[in-house]
Amino acid sequence: MNTPTAPPPPPDTQPLVEAVAGAWRPRHRSGAIRPHPSFYDLDDASRREAFEVARQSRLVEAALDPDGLSTTAKAVLARIG
Repeated sequence: MNTPTAPPPPPDTQPLVEAVAGAWRPRHRSGAIRPHPSFYDLDDASRREAFEVARQSRLVEAALDPDGLSTTAKAVLARIG
């Protein structure tokens, strides 16, 4: 049985949701990873939508990768490796 999903965010927030869902994050000059700037422009429902889009994207990336890793996992491993 399919569970109902929340309606998509209004069209004007969709580019922000997609940006926040992506793997890119700005870095502070100290090297610390910062939240995506668009995160602060989203309401709670749109932030939840961005989380879900990111979660689904990472699952697809990992399924397609020969090592079973998402781009986020690869970036983390590169930084600690």
